[in-house]
Amino acid sequence: MEINANFDKRVVVHAATLPWVASPMPGVERRMLDRIGGEVSRATTIVRYAPESKFSPHVHTGGEEFVVLDGVFQDEHGDFPAGSYIRNPPESRHTPGSARGCTIFVKLWQFDPADRTHVRTDMNTLDLMRTPDRPGVSMAPLFEDKRETVRLEQWDAGAQVKFELPDGGEFLVLQGDFQDGSDSLHAQSWLRVPKGGRLDATAGAIGARVWVKTRHLRFIAPPGA
Repeated sequence: MEINANFDKRVVVHAATLPWVASPMPGVERRMLDRIGGEVSRATTIVRYAPESKFSPHVHTGGEEFVVLDGVFQDEHGDFPAGSYIRNPPESRHTPGSARGCTIFVKLWQFDPADRTHVRTDMNTLDLMRTPDRPGVSMAPLFEDKRETVRLEQWDAGAQVKFELPDGGEFLVLQGDFQDGSDSLHAQSWLRVPKGGRLDATAGAIGARVWVKTRHLRFIAPPGA
């Protein structure tokens, strides 16, 4: 299966408008944003767990990165409410589910194979710092290594937010909205900008809270490649 698999193209997906597609596990549904492969795939997805649904125990051979968008995600490592940012590196194991139900934004098979760093961060508790070279923007780092930079950003109402993206970037709107060219992005809208691209955004009337990943689109090989 291939969905938005041409990484040389700019992609905008308004995930909240997509139909839910059943997964192999009862009570777990998906909205696919990009994908290369079948059930084992390099994928970016919105996943919804119904109350009391769960997956069987499994190993994330290629790693798993996710943001909890609503509800409470659970596994043997804890309960993770909306606003949690989690990285389960390659070869990590868990049994994911949700007693109350939850929705997550998740990326699979996009890690450095040698990465063994676990991250479990409550973004609600972070102190965002002003960026002196980008007026109207506050940020908190979430993760950085030789392949990628991940951060949480808050854009003030009306802020002009510009990025040069020599190695590409992804932007997920968590709250608020922004305009980029002719596209209006709101909660659960996802933008992927290819290598050599640029973001030229204007935050909306209440600003925007955005999950941002950059530098990583040099590495797009699917599992087994």
